[in-house]
Amino acid sequence: MTQYKLDLFYHGLQQLDLHLEDDQISKFITTYEMLVETNKVMNLTAITDFDEVIVKHFLDSLSIVKLKPIRTLLSKDHAKVIDVGTGAGFPGIPLAIAFPNVQFTLADALLKRVRYLNTLTEALNLTNVENIQARAELLGRDSDYREQFDLAVSRAVANLSPLCEYCIPLVKPGGDFVAYKSQKAEEELNTSGRAISVLGGKVQETLKFNLTENDKEDAMERVLIDIKKVKNTPAFYPRKAGTPTKKPL
Repeated sequence: MTQYKLDLFYHGLQQLDLHLEDDQISKFITTYEMLVETNKVMNLTAITDFDEVIVKHFLDSLSIVKLKPIRTLLSKDHAKVIDVGTGAGFPGIPLAIAFPNVQFTLADALLKRVRYLNTLTEALNLTNVENIQARAELLGRDSDYREQFDLAVSRAVANLSPLCEYCIPLVKPGGDFVAYKSQKAEEELNTSGRAISVLGGKVQETLKFNLTENDKEDAMERVLIDIKKVKNTPAFYPRKAGTPTKKPL
């Protein structure tokens, strides 16, 4: 196996107050290697440098533990989490490695990505992961998935309003939806208030931080938006495929 310099990863884990066993670290390395290898034939990520993947994919995915209620949730056995628009498996795969007692569902609309994720989870022996090909709008109307999850997460690039319509219907009342966002988070929040309320959510916390400790210019700014599901989502939502993006609430 290739030897990797893991100081950056260990330092980041320490900053997040996370301890991983050696076999979990090995799974992250395997994830990196399979990501880079598959990326040669399939467009999974523009980020392939080892240190950049560590920060921008692995540590970024794990940064959700900065939200104390979410850290508590992930410490519970059999909690159910769905990653909507998972793409190459972020944040779902890093979280599934770090929290093996939690059940994860990774959903993506593209079959080729789901096939990659099936190969990856099998290689990693992640028995706590289910990968499914589906549009979020359809999942939100499927009784097997609607309001079945303690937590929904998404790093998808969609605007917050349609993202809420994709994710909040999947969360149980009392659960959470956490959106991973960057600089435009405040602007998106300002235009998503109605959507959050209509769908049964309430903004619990907005946490801003830098993923790296570099000078301000080089630092990667991150925003986690924690939306609590305070009531059932009306049956009308989510609307049919494509509508949440074309006609945001």
